[in-house]
Amino acid sequence: MPPIWPEIQVDVLMFLGCVAAIGIYHLFLMVMVRRGHHYTFQAVVSRSRAAWAQSVMEGGRDILAVQTFRNSIMAATFLASTAIFLITGVLTLSTQGDRLEGLWHALNVGGGAGPAVWILKILAILVDLFAAFLCFTMVIRFFHHVAYMINVPLGGRHGAVAPRLVIAQLNRAGHFYWLGMRAYFFLLPLVLWLFGPLFMVGATAALIVFLYRLDHMPLLDEEAAQLPAPPAREDGKLVSLR
Repeated sequence: MPPIWPEIQVDVLMFLGCVAAIGIYHLFLMVMVRRGHHYTFQAVVSRSRAAWAQSVMEGGRDILAVQTFRNSIMAATFLASTAIFLITGVLTLSTQGDRLEGLWHALNVGGGAGPAVWILKILAILVDLFAAFLCFTMVIRFFHHVAYMINVPLGGRHGAVAPRLVIAQLNRAGHFYWLGMRAYFFLLPLVLWLFGPLFMVGATAALIVFLYRLDHMPLLDEEAAQLPAPPAREDGKLVSLR
């Protein structure tokens, strides 16, 4: 075993346990979405984006599309910029570890308190913030491209873009937005980890409860069953979005 392993063993095992718990929760969501397409709020929003894109392309509502994408890009830009500011703050904090380490570990019970543990915690926070920044920059990228694609006339003499391709890229932007927000949510356990692994475990349990209430669509099963899946139209044929 490496010489630093006894120092970081408890923290690493609890961290991996928290990551596994969040992973199991999202696997549970995937299974429930397969059983019912309206189980999660994200699934309903995905179908709403598809219906919106179909309506904009068929109705030629270019101004609505531009305004919507402008608002979405501004939100993603703000969140990406926030991630960079937080990264700068964490890097500044890492240089003061020798002064803050003892203070932050005053309530630490059962976890390590050496420099290796401090570096590990700071590194985990940085990786999470870099992931959030990357996701929101990808959101900006996809929204930028979709803004051109969605304004191509369906019957234009210069060519056309199939609605299902626009919908696919739009939903990819939504998926990266969802991942970026998950990275922000996971900051709560990581920040509390600075005070000790038990705080991280408690924050992870609270986060899973919060995410379930956030993700689960507050509809009765019989109400959700009445929500139709919006079809995509291509060359006069209906294309399923499932």
